[in-house]
Amino acid sequence: VQLQASGGGLVQAGGSLRLSCAASGRTFSSYIMGWFRQAPGKERELVAAIFWGGGNTYYADRVKGRFTISRNSTKNTVNLQMSSLKPEDTAVYSCAAASTLAAMWLGRIDYWGRGTLVTVSS
Repeated sequence: VQLQASGGGLVQAGGSLRLSCAASGRTFSSYIMGWFRQAPGKERELVAAIFWGGGNTYYADRVKGRFTISRNSTKNTVNLQMSSLKPEDTAVYSCAAASTLAAMWLGRIDYWGRGTLVTVSS
């Protein structure tokens, strides 16, 4: 089972980036898929999540209205479209899979993907 994140990079404040998480090795239809981020010296935080089966979504308040999480069942990917980026969005972003949103909140992650660095310059 593998989750592979990609799409990070350097962008100016106000710009956009699209992260992608490619899932392989099993069916994730019953899982919650999420994007976490961790900035230097800060705790990891859940940014957005989506229920693969039904498409219900969750967003952290600080990214609501700027980030959009989606899934592509054909390509088996979960994407995070980030817009109006701010320097405080700078972090390593990682995708993850958990059985429920509560489990994801509690850090009970079944699968982690390697992170991708997003740097937003001011």
